[in-house]
Amino acid sequence: MTDLHEARRYADRVAERRPLEHALLGLADGRFVAVLVSGDFEGVPWLERVDEAERLWDAAAMGQPLEAHCFTPAEFERKRVALPMVRRVAERGLELLAVPVG
Repeated sequence: MTDLHEARRYADRVAERRPLEHALLGLADGRFVAVLVSGDFEGVPWLERVDEAERLWDAAAMGQPLEAHCFTPAEFERKRVALPMVRRVAERGLELLAVPVG
């Protein structure tokens, strides 16, 4: 992973806006993919969720842009079964909330 400190700072920026249950980061097809899970996404249109999450990513610091997938807990349970990329990040990605700050 490029910069764990910066990746954790990203999760913190998202969590300041939406309390997160999971903030998973992985690589898929050579790009960063984040899977963010929050009950706060309930009722928020998909594109609004993604736009908010992707705007908080520091592509310059991390060396490339991010593809964000933002789910409620129930959506996450369904999508990790239905979508291979989400399943891959859920199984092999880094749980950023578990990375120590600093």
